[in-house]
Amino acid sequence: MKAIILAAGQGTRLRPLTDHKPKCLVELAGKPMLEHQLTTLRGAGINEIHIVAGYCAEQLDRSDITRHLNLDYASTNMVTTLFAAASIMTGESDLIISYGDIVYEPRVLAALNACNSPICLAVDKEWHRYWAARMDDPLSDAETLKLEDGNHIIELGKKPQSYDDIQGQYTGLIKIRADHVPKLLTTWQQMDKDALYDGNDYPNMYMTSFLQHLINSGWEARAALIENGWAEVDCQEDLKVATHFWHPVN
Repeated sequence: MKAIILAAGQGTRLRPLTDHKPKCLVELAGKPMLEHQLTTLRGAGINEIHIVAGYCAEQLDRSDITRHLNLDYASTNMVTTLFAAASIMTGESDLIISYGDIVYEPRVLAALNACNSPICLAVDKEWHRYWAARMDDPLSDAETLKLEDGNHIIELGKKPQSYDDIQGQYTGLIKIRADHVPKLLTTWQQMDKDALYDGNDYPNMYMTSFLQHLINSGWEARAALIENGWAEVDCQEDLKVATHFWHPVN
């Protein structure tokens, strides 16, 4: 199995902690977020790990992971960053895709790996507890995620009208089944480059917009349902809350 960590962004909401380093190198629970991810991935036997860098990219040049570059990191978004590593999407194994600003416990990765659909997403059923600890109005920040037949994802990434639109929260941790990995690039390349995707142009589409496009195109997506055990770090307040919902591997 391979893993790609998406870590090209500038992390502006974490400044001044990101004034001179990538967001994934900001420390949480005593070590950089990237190190927590590497520990969890390797603990699951995933040793072929790639990272897509952009901002302060030279700090992610290391011998134990393969670095790719999104040279246009300042003017593009997560999906463009993902396909900077298109050369390794060869399809001989499943592919884990992870945002660089999240951490997750081994049980979260295990739940994801137990899912065998073309698209598997780690989805937190207990998201409201976590969001309520981070912000006054969870609904203002959360995104839709609608399920049918238990864990079949039919919609994600939209602005919710009510809590009824949110049956879980996408965590930024994805698995693509091996036989679908080579199709990712061609599907992206065939999208209308002049269209807007949830309000963003093609180079700046959100990952959730791309995932929704795959779902609308007939790709089956299933939720690996979890109850907390992960954290994301968008701002300094998130650093204070994270360890109440996620516990690092010692």
